[in-house]
Amino acid sequence: MGGSVPSRLRNTVSLAHRKFEPMTARKIFVTTALPYANGNFHIGHIMEYIQADTWVRAQRMQGSEVNFVGADDAHGAPIMIAAEKAGKTPQQFVADIAAGRKQYLDGFHIAFDNWSNTDSPENHELSKQIYLDLKKAGFIDTRTIEQFFDPEKNMFLPDRFIKGECPRCHAKDQYGDNCEVCSSVYAPTDLINPYSALSGAKPVLKTSEHFFFKLSDPRCVEFLTEWTQNGQHVQPEVANKIKEWFGVRTNPDGSTSEGLDDWDISRDAPYFGIEIPDAPGKYFYVWLDAPVGYLASLKELLNKRGEDYAAYMADPALEQYHFIGKDIITFHTLFWPAMLKFSGRKTPTKICVHGFMTVNDGEKMSKSRGTGLDPLKYLSLGMNPEWLRYYLGAKLNGKNEDIDFNPEDFLARVNADLIGKYVNIASRAAGFLVKRFDGKLGEMSEDGQALIAQLREQEAPIIAAYENRDTARAVREIMQLCDRVNSYVDANKPWELAKKEGMEARLQDVCTTCIEAFRILTIYLKPILPQVAAEVSNFLIVPPEFFADVAKPLGKDHQIGEYKHLMTRVDVKQLDALFEAPPAPVVEAVKPGGEEIAPTITIDDFVKIDLRIAKIVECKPVEGSTKLLQLTLDAGEGRMRNVFSGISSMYKPEQLEGKLTVLVANLAPRKMKFGISEGMVLAASHADEKAHPGIYVLEPFPGAEPGMRIH
Repeated sequence: MGGSVPSRLRNTVSLAHRKFEPMTARKIFVTTALPYANGNFHIGHIMEYIQADTWVRAQRMQGSEVNFVGADDAHGAPIMIAAEKAGKTPQQFVADIAAGRKQYLDGFHIAFDNWSNTDSPENHELSKQIYLDLKKAGFIDTRTIEQFFDPEKNMFLPDRFIKGECPRCHAKDQYGDNCEVCSSVYAPTDLINPYSALSGAKPVLKTSEHFFFKLSDPRCVEFLTEWTQNGQHVQPEVANKIKEWFGVRTNPDGSTSEGLDDWDISRDAPYFGIEIPDAPGKYFYVWLDAPVGYLASLKELLNKRGEDYAAYMADPALEQYHFIGKDIITFHTLFWPAMLKFSGRKTPTKICVHGFMTVNDGEKMSKSRGTGLDPLKYLSLGMNPEWLRYYLGAKLNGKNEDIDFNPEDFLARVNADLIGKYVNIASRAAGFLVKRFDGKLGEMSEDGQALIAQLREQEAPIIAAYENRDTARAVREIMQLCDRVNSYVDANKPWELAKKEGMEARLQDVCTTCIEAFRILTIYLKPILPQVAAEVSNFLIVPPEFFADVAKPLGKDHQIGEYKHLMTRVDVKQLDALFEAPPAPVVEAVKPGGEEIAPTITIDDFVKIDLRIAKIVECKPVEGSTKLLQLTLDAGEGRMRNVFSGISSMYKPEQLEGKLTVLVANLAPRKMKFGISEGMVLAASHADEKAHPGIYVLEPFPGAEPGMRIH
């Protein structure tokens, strides 16, 4: 993790005594929820990945062996439809999305060991085998069901492409499998006023044979009741929510149900996914093979290393952790553990659930309103990714509570905590050591040793906070220690000691204490600030450090390098730019009928035009013209008018005779080679006649009479 240090700068004498004692190695497999491969990462993804990455780094700093993997969720109708619209195969569409992931992960120092996708050979193999194992154990059932079918798209509709009113809380525009407002789970047919999200059409019911995972099996119910409520695998607040799903509930038809419902795990072709063994035209529902993608990505990683996947998973000491958002609890705390248990596989050690991110005291993020936090925009503005890692760390507490991003709070925490309290410790001491003592540390006197002892005493509570994903507590503890160190600096004032004769030893002593304290604080912050920690390793000329190194002082005569500024302050202009609403899209002015509205006139201009109702008494073609028709009009004047009109491309004479129309009655007569035209008949047409052909004569409603003026 640390940058390379030239060997000539290493103080091999002072480092020789610092032996890294073996720590008890935990064996841990860690994943995050799989992002759907139809769009870029959003800030919710980044928050989850930072939380998991921080936890993984903290584990590794204790000596744990961790495999941290992720993948794209690549299957399902939405991918298939999006790929078709883009003119790509689903595989190419997913690959193009995946190609854009690296800039996000590298940008925020998120270090997955492997990134795969659920269309991998490993996932096809594992998904099929898990299904077959469940079937052999008697947990797969087939039955004919009624399923929504889009009559316009001519396809069965996936749950996510059916929307309607939630049958429980009556929230509008909810998905066909679960409600995002009340977290209820139901069948698509339970929706009130369902509609197809693809076409907007009202879906019709058709029968189809489907495959079900028997979640209602007493063995499943018994296992899940114990697994979710034993206090080991989910947070207490999550367990309480899950408990509701086992109880009595009222169905949309007024009946009541108790316990778990069977889970429909199949979908009909056309579908981009994994075909069910021995069932042509039937595919696994995306939520069956998506979590299997965790195992598949791990298997892919181990295969690359030449390690045995089966042996790795068979190790009883292996721990399995999944970091997810609270919107997908159902799938990860019911379906996933049951799939693993009854297919004969290891069940998760813990499901770590977090809440959502809001902005400005609970407001839902919206890019159009300028309240969205775009991860790439954040990086493009030159904002330090570890500012965000720290801010999120200071907010996340291990519960599934929402956290709020407040720009003013962000500015204050970063500038006051990271710069004012932490970084400044090094900047206030390093210069004196380099200039006055050739960069060598001295001995710490009793007061310095007492301060360092206080810092060391907090190692266990800080590690425990990391373990519980309560990084907010870890940050509070670390900042309190920073306060103690800064109080020590202010009490001893090295800048004044440097001016006094005979105080060189005390100056070196105080600065040595500050550097040793800064090193310990850096170790504590390293899971959150990996890049800063790497730069500090270079500055202090030490190898990458672990929690165990807190107790191992650098020692007298250890040489440090020249201090370089580790972090700048947040500029308020950066935050303003981050939340600046995107410019409104340039919309070309609408030209009705293909041409702009004419310049404004006054009512006085308009009344100069005399529009009258006229009856077409006679209509006939004009010899020698392919465009004109000759109209004989009665405008209520006691005489007939003769008008030539270029409408022969649209009308035959017999279509117009006897019809009423609108005449410009006071237009000066125009002499034409076919005769005199005494006015103009009004007709509508598009400006681009080639693209939009057609001429449409105006026809008044019945009841109008020749001679009536149009006002």
